Amino acid sequence: MNFTFRGLMVPVFTPFKENMTINLDIINDYAKFLSKSGLNGILVNGTTGEGPSLSKSERLEVAEEWRAATLNTKQHLMVQIGGAPLCDVVELAKHAERIGVDSLLCLPELYFKPQTTSQLIDYLKIISDAAPNTPLLYYHIPQFTEVKIHMGDFMNDICDKVPTFCGIKFTSTCLDEGLLAIQANNRKYAVFLGADHILAGGFTLGFDSAIATSLNLVPQLSFNILNATTNSLIKRARDEQMKLNEAIEIITKRGSWVPTMKAAMNLLTPLNMGKVRQPLSQLTLEHIKEMEEKLKLLNL
Repeated sequence: MNFTFRGLMVPVFTPFKENMTINLDIINDYAKFLSKSGLNGILVNGTTGEGPSLSKSERLEVAEEWRAATLNTKQHLMVQIGGAPLCDVVELAKHAERIGVDSLLCLPELYFKPQTTSQLIDYLKIISDAAPNTPLLYYHIPQFTEVKIHMGDFMNDICDKVPTFCGIKFTSTCLDEGLLAIQANNRKYAVFLGADHILAGGFTLGFDSAIATSLNLVPQLSFNILNATTNSLIKRARDEQMKLNEAIEIITKRGSWVPTMKAAMNLLTPLNMGKVRQPLSQLTLEHIKEMEEKLKLLNL
């Protein structure tokens, strides 16, 4: 299976109206905004996009709208299909292939969790069979899924057992494990780092790609980090990482990742993503105002 995308991919927010229905009308402008920022890869319905909080029909609609938008912008479209009952995951995979998305990302089973690499491989084989012509990546995010299968072992074991398998999104700070995943099977697979605050360390160790929420807000910092590490400018990479981490610290001080990042998106860009959907907690107006004032001091 041919999967050539490398570099920086942005996991997009799901925009909501005041009544908490999805604001599909803004997606075309959102795609153009990201494209103008130099971002040519889009991840839909992931953690940042509150995918597991959307109904199956909503996820289908969001995927279709992004597919229409990215046909115009020529961005790579990856759709996250996991975090639902297996029958729904299969249907989401079939739908994604039918509308022509570029790749799939899939969480593990979240209740009857895989305990071994073989169980995880068997699960992904079902997804692969449902979309046999679309590259498939696994979403490793153990702090949410509590699936703690070692990714180095998994990437060595999978070999050609899942025909469409092309790599993983590695959302973990265990960079030693991530490095083993990169090296597995003679570096056959793509490994996207999913930890904004350690991009410089990851790129220095050998990661060549990342999926980072902060790309929505301050993409140039991540581009600077990647370019600096590629050119062995370690001090510059460290300095840019410190700037990014300072912004992240301000943004996330008063809440969890998705609500705070979504609020910051509304402050730092011309696009209004609305609020987060329950069970996530909204930030108070006081906390948003505090965030706004502190971010202004950074001159981002």
